[in-house]
Amino acid sequence: MSRYREVYARWKSNPEGFWADAARDIDWIKPASRVFAPDEGVYGRWFSGATCNTAWNCLDRHVVAGHGDRTALIYDSPVTGTKARYSYAELLARVEAIAAVLKDEGVKKGDRVIVYMPMIPESVMAMLACARIGAIHSVVFGGFASRELATRIEDAKPTAVIAASCGIEPNRIIAYKPLLDEAIGFSAHKPDKVLVFQRPQVTAALQPGRDVDLGAAADAAAGRHVPCEEVAATDPAYILYTSGTTGQPKGVFRDTGGHMVALRWSMSAIYDIKPGEVFWAASDVGWVVGHSYIVYAPLLIGATTVVYEGKPVGTPDAGAFWRMVEEYRIAALFTAPTAFRAIKKEDPNGTFLAKYDRSSLRTLFLAGERADPDTVKWAEEKLGVPVVDHWWQTETGWAIAGNPVGLGLLPIKHGSPTVPMPGYDVQVLDDAGHPVPNGKLGNIVVKLPLPPSCLPTLWNADDRFRKAYLEEFPGYYKTADAGMMDDDGYLFIMSRTDDIINVAGHRLSTGAMEEVLASHPDVAECAVIGVVDALKGQAPCGFVVLKAGVTKEAAAIEKELVTLVRDKIGPVAAFKTAVVVDRLPKTRSGKILRGTMRQIADGEDFRMPATIDDPSILDEIRTAVTGRVVG
Repeated sequence: MSRYREVYARWKSNPEGFWADAARDIDWIKPASRVFAPDEGVYGRWFSGATCNTAWNCLDRHVVAGHGDRTALIYDSPVTGTKARYSYAELLARVEAIAAVLKDEGVKKGDRVIVYMPMIPESVMAMLACARIGAIHSVVFGGFASRELATRIEDAKPTAVIAASCGIEPNRIIAYKPLLDEAIGFSAHKPDKVLVFQRPQVTAALQPGRDVDLGAAADAAAGRHVPCEEVAATDPAYILYTSGTTGQPKGVFRDTGGHMVALRWSMSAIYDIKPGEVFWAASDVGWVVGHSYIVYAPLLIGATTVVYEGKPVGTPDAGAFWRMVEEYRIAALFTAPTAFRAIKKEDPNGTFLAKYDRSSLRTLFLAGERADPDTVKWAEEKLGVPVVDHWWQTETGWAIAGNPVGLGLLPIKHGSPTVPMPGYDVQVLDDAGHPVPNGKLGNIVVKLPLPPSCLPTLWNADDRFRKAYLEEFPGYYKTADAGMMDDDGYLFIMSRTDDIINVAGHRLSTGAMEEVLASHPDVAECAVIGVVDALKGQAPCGFVVLKAGVTKEAAAIEKELVTLVRDKIGPVAAFKTAVVVDRLPKTRSGKILRGTMRQIADGEDFRMPATIDDPSILDEIRTAVTGRVVG
């Protein structure tokens, strides 16, 4: 039996007591004078008056407790053929060396440091080194376009930038330093120092006086002890930029103390991970998942984390994830649904699965976008373990809704990320702010205050924070997701509110249509968008990618898909257009760029998304919709 209902009720009856209990798992330099201070910040602050240090809690305390020999980090890079393991003691020593270099180069407590790195151990070390000295890191994807990087430099105003000389994709090497130099040229703010980790594949040219060879400097600093800086629990741990609707990125930042408390609690309660077990979040440190569940949460609990420089398919094949599970005895895998759709597309019968020992794997967690029931069922059938969808955002830093495995698994309902986690009073409201009945589509909101680890505001932008998240539904945080709740309290996240389309006065969820398309046996993945329609206002259009080996004519499949949606949802959906494409435009984390697709279909001008994985796909989408969609 799950203890979820009891634990959630305990939180709801005494939120401050609940989080005070959770905070006992963190080492504090000075305890909080108030667990929650409603009169501080925009809507209140957690652990007011407390001081602490994240690096101490992630590294030093495990070494002091006698666990220095335990493996902290595994690095596996199929694109370079490199593997490495670091114990807690070894990781601590390397973090201290980088921290020493940062201090030598003038970085102080409260300064910002941009980290522009690929998926290598030094990325994790750089983030923890910043935390150690009280600097605020802001990770930007290695290889991010110069203009976009420049906007983040301009907003964060970093004292220093830590970069690698290059990143490595399956079919190309991307030199980072020219992109970084160009970005600094674009930015009005100029960092004092650029610290470059030279990778063997590319040696970056260094500018005398400003640039530092980080690897050589850290080697020279090896053995130096750098004490952990005492920071306030309410001081920012990091800034993570997420795309804004105005084109100006939003700087989400995280309180240091609350961040540790919520993540530490989640590792045991949600993910059921114990010290010494191997937890793999197959993401990137450029995303919030990488911050929370590659770098911080596993180390806070004393587990082993994995840094993987590769892809779910193509490095070398669709068995890449299963090779990792076998080799490192991974207990839980956390990835995006798009990764599994890619695996399913290449290996629909699970042939590669049979080649590897997966007996260590207890649970698969999915997040980052809606997990369609067809993909979840495929993964359940092939893996034979619980497949747990959970829902959260860059802004929250951990799950708003999930199935807390550590409290006892609740019954899984396909299409639902299950139930709200302690800390989140989730409600569904109509556009006027009134509660809607169970089973009815509405705006998903969270009653204030948000729990620890959620953003207290945006970096230097309180008014923008209020306007973007708090203004539309007073007293609530607007998630900008639409969905419903059933009679059992299970949430169903159907789409972003921007993706609710209005067809002849009917509010319809594109997510529900995608669910139907994904159930077709030949479909690997899909996206439904609403396009301008002169008669109905908007009309749905579905884009589908077929599984490998499908020989049926595309036109025949398109007709079947139109019929399928009409049969399952009804004529009210007015679904008349399905288009088979080779691939869908996505961000680097695998989120489908539905908004951009809608602009292309409607013939609008659009701004190239900063996080797009391959811009050439947009031309393919434009070609596919020409003559097919009325825009």
